[in-house]
Amino acid sequence: MARGHAGRGLLALTLCLLAARGELPLPQETTVELSCGPGPVQVVLGPEQGAVLDCRLGTVAAGPPTSVTWSKDGGALPEHSHLRLLPNGSLWLSRPPAPPGSAEAAPGASDVIEGSYSCLAHGPLGAVASQAAEVKLATLAGFSLHPESQTVEENGTARFECHIEGLPAPTITWEKDQVTVPTEPRLITLPNGVLQILDVQESDAGSYRCVATNSAHQRFSQEALLSVAPRGSLASPGGQDVVIVAAPENTTVVSGQSVVMECVASADPTPFVSWVRQDGKPISTDVIVLGRTNLLIASAQPGHSGVYVCRANKPRTRDFATAAAELRVLAAPVISQAPEALSRTRASTARFVCRAAGEPRPALRWLHDGAPLRPNGRVKVQGGGGSLVITQIGLQDAGYYQCVAHNGAGTACAAAPLAVVVREGLPSAPTRVTATPLSSSAVLVAWERPELHSEQIIGFSLHYQKARGVDNVEFQFAVNNDTTELQVRDLEPNTDYEFYVVAYSQRGASRTSAPALVHMPDDVPSAAPQLSLSSPNPSDIRVAWLPLPPSLSNGQVVKYKIEHSLGKDDHVSASEVPGNETQLTLHSLLPNKVYRVRISAGTGAGYGAPSPWMQHRTPSTHNQSHDLPIQRGPPLPPAHVHAESNSSTSIWLRWKKPDFTTVKIVNYTVRFSPWGLRNASLVTYYTSSGEDILIGGLKPFTKYEFAVQSHGVDMDGPFGSVVERSTLPDRPSTPPSDLRLSSLTPSTVLLHWCPPTEPNGEIVEYLILYSSNHTQPEHQWTLLTTDGNIFSAEVRGLESDTRYFFKMGARTEVGPGPFSGLQDVITLQEKLADSLDVHSVTGIIVGVCLGLLCLLACMCAGLRRGPHREALPGLSSTAAAGNPALYSRARLGPPNPPATHELESLVHPRPQDWAPLPSGIEDRAEVHSLMGGGASDSGRGHSKRKISWAQPGGPSWAGSWAGCELPQAGPVPYLTRALLPPAGTGQTLFLQALVYDAIKGNGRKKPPPACRNQVEADVIVHSDFSASRGNPDLHLQDPEPEDFLPSEAPDLTSGAVDSGPGGDWRDRELGGCEPAAPGPDRLTRLPEAPSRPYLDLQPREAPEEAPGNSCQSKAPCPLGASPGLSRASVSSLA
Repeated sequence: MARGHAGRGLLALTLCLLAARGELPLPQETTVELSCGPGPVQVVLGPEQGAVLDCRLGTVAAGPPTSVTWSKDGGALPEHSHLRLLPNGSLWLSRPPAPPGSAEAAPGASDVIEGSYSCLAHGPLGAVASQAAEVKLATLAGFSLHPESQTVEENGTARFECHIEGLPAPTITWEKDQVTVPTEPRLITLPNGVLQILDVQESDAGSYRCVATNSAHQRFSQEALLSVAPRGSLASPGGQDVVIVAAPENTTVVSGQSVVMECVASADPTPFVSWVRQDGKPISTDVIVLGRTNLLIASAQPGHSGVYVCRANKPRTRDFATAAAELRVLAAPVISQAPEALSRTRASTARFVCRAAGEPRPALRWLHDGAPLRPNGRVKVQGGGGSLVITQIGLQDAGYYQCVAHNGAGTACAAAPLAVVVREGLPSAPTRVTATPLSSSAVLVAWERPELHSEQIIGFSLHYQKARGVDNVEFQFAVNNDTTELQVRDLEPNTDYEFYVVAYSQRGASRTSAPALVHMPDDVPSAAPQLSLSSPNPSDIRVAWLPLPPSLSNGQVVKYKIEHSLGKDDHVSASEVPGNETQLTLHSLLPNKVYRVRISAGTGAGYGAPSPWMQHRTPSTHNQSHDLPIQRGPPLPPAHVHAESNSSTSIWLRWKKPDFTTVKIVNYTVRFSPWGLRNASLVTYYTSSGEDILIGGLKPFTKYEFAVQSHGVDMDGPFGSVVERSTLPDRPSTPPSDLRLSSLTPSTVLLHWCPPTEPNGEIVEYLILYSSNHTQPEHQWTLLTTDGNIFSAEVRGLESDTRYFFKMGARTEVGPGPFSGLQDVITLQEKLADSLDVHSVTGIIVGVCLGLLCLLACMCAGLRRGPHREALPGLSSTAAAGNPALYSRARLGPPNPPATHELESLVHPRPQDWAPLPSGIEDRAEVHSLMGGGASDSGRGHSKRKISWAQPGGPSWAGSWAGCELPQAGPVPYLTRALLPPAGTGQTLFLQALVYDAIKGNGRKKPPPACRNQVEADVIVHSDFSASRGNPDLHLQDPEPEDFLPSEAPDLTSGAVDSGPGGDWRDRELGGCEPAAPGPDRLTRLPEAPSRPYLDLQPREAPEEAPGNSCQSKAPCPLGASPGLSRASVSSLA
């Protein structure tokens, strides 16, 4: 925007400076922006008016163009004082002033200023051609039709009309006695210059004139007198028939313009006028009645097109009169699908698609950098001009491509850039490409390897096409890296070809080599001309033939050889004529004798095969005047056979009678089959007595070949040359085939498919519909589209672990085809690693560090409070030296204030069994490190422990922990990021769960917390070296009758306890989960390792169970797992 304001400021400053120097007047100015858009733009310059034409790149590039080139009427811009280029590239033009005393422009000014202006805006990638700006000078010609005087009966209808041409269209007003007519419902002024006066009164009598006004001038028509006669004075004695005084006229307008359909009828009494559409459709609701009998369409649209019938009925009679007129509304082209910007590597393929709508249907053409695009072997325009395909892209193909749609109502334009990406390290182009003809249909193409990066080449591609003509097909061959020549066969004789080579490496393709041109030598003709024989007299035979088509001549025919002999005589006479002759007369023949004649055509390579012998009898001398020329040969095939596509399933075939024949043609046989097939079962024959036939039942978008045969009386001629034609495209009959779905990521699904088996045309795009609910209506599914030359796509933005349903369809330029059947795929589950990015990982690291610092502070606080703690029941007060313990305390606030429980447990955590800690419980944890010394009391260390529940009627709660392995060695515990020992080290720990009465003297009774069911648990993690020397058995005492265990109680023994009563309790509380395998009733010692202990708190993917739910599955529970983790897990471990 800033650059736009700066450009306008520079323009204003330039105009002011020129005006200050007296070189440029300052007229009223109109700024018109030209770019690739709708057109043409109409610019009308009135007296002392000017215009600035501003050239822009439009939406294809931001910012102003780097340079601008202007043209007028397709040529260079003339030099004139009122036509100047401004410093910013804009074009300023103004209307020259009129000579003194004259209202018209100066002589010759219209020729200099008026015309069609267009510009070429150069941008970073190329140039864009603008739409045209039609600049006209405002004019107002004289009246071509003046109003006429008339006499009207009172209560009748008067009508005045005038015609005048002007630019811009003049505004028509009416005056009575040189005063503007008043605004009354009875006085109706139509936009087409008609004044209607309804229910004429005596006061309406007077002089009327038409006033036309526009920016150029104002003109007055001649005056017309309106006389008012008494009612009935002008009527005939027998009454007046219904007469339509002003009938509607055929009108053609552009969409958006206003239209008036006038209908004025006269009769006594006044007739009733009504309107209908001839096609029976109702008249649109936006069509209003102007006055009493006129139709007004304020903004005509293509839907208003049709034939309108005005009907005037005489009241209380059956007399009526009708008048009809056709309204045709043209719609300027509108680009419904604009080409998209593309970026392609060298030697790849680019495809631009453009679609336009309008009435009539617009034609499409393409521009490249502002110049008309010429199709060739690499550049093809398909689909009626709506698809542009560029293969083997090179740097010369980069630039702006414009799709221009045009019809009788205007033009529309859309542009898109093509950027060609060239990677570094690509090989240079192959050099010294030569093409040497080996025969009339074979060429040896040789080249040398590129000079740069030749060692990286993995192969070559050889391309060739016809050098002359347009819309030629390009062919290509892939060549291995170990060869630099290739023999190309099946070429056409007497034809120019162009060859070039491209080298390929792993990085991409090289530039195309310099083309090599070659002219294929002539070959002998592949067929002989068709003969016609006749005898003008008994001693002569006239031989005539048709020239060979280029497809059969294999070069330029330079001579013909005609051979003849008498009967089956071995003596054959031959005559040779130049190649431009088409007939020869054989003289000095015997009357009433049978001769045989044949012909052969010759090129520079020699004569081709001769035609079959054709017999002919010369007339007799006695009845020469009665004998007609006798042709013993069969009739010739029809001439001028032409095939024309009629629809997607039918083709018109037309022909004419043979040019030379003396045999009466009875009928014709048409033979046709799919092109290129030689299967006799696919050949079809039709018989026609006329010279055309409509062949139906064909496949859409399929090429067929046709041949026609003439039939005489008891004689059949040969089939003529083959004519090829394709049916028109249609919608696909089948959906894309072999649709395969695969889930790549939790949010991405990959689709693979193959083209439809019956595409019925060129596939321009594929349609992908998908939804997670297949019962939804189709319009609620998500629609994706991809180009017709792509056969795989990735659908992104999906939800993880969700079933999606897909179906596909294909579209040709005619329309879409059916969709395939439903296929479903389930996206992958999202893992933690999938949801973590750099910021998440950084946050986790920072959080862990802060947590460790808090943990260290709590440990220090615990050391200070350590001497005041009571000995825990079931735990040796003197821990062995080097037996570190991690102590964590939590408290439970029960609903009854006096009762408090503290739970202490020796936890056996194993890193693979950790599950995510619940987040719904807020607990305050105090973490202490108990670093005791002295000998371990092995007797107490291996004594059987009991679980006692000291609070009768207390709340149902329990904690759950997984096992942990800590090493034997190390006198001091180390707090690290994780407290997990390396694999294969450490020693299996035993688990103890102790419940003791926390209310024990020393004033340690604490008030209950405000929050009900708040849990504080004391957890101590020990590395007891004496555990492996005994046979520790954990026996869990059945709870007291008044006590109970919650259903969430976990398996605290992790499969390492005996199967006594404790095992029954465990089975009862876990809902019947069975262990994976019966294990020993002891803890096994693992190998020792000197590693420091650490604990992995990474959550595992384990399903959470709601509190109060027991294990639902009856499958074996894995050893060491906690199938029923409580919601009150100790959060201090996290």
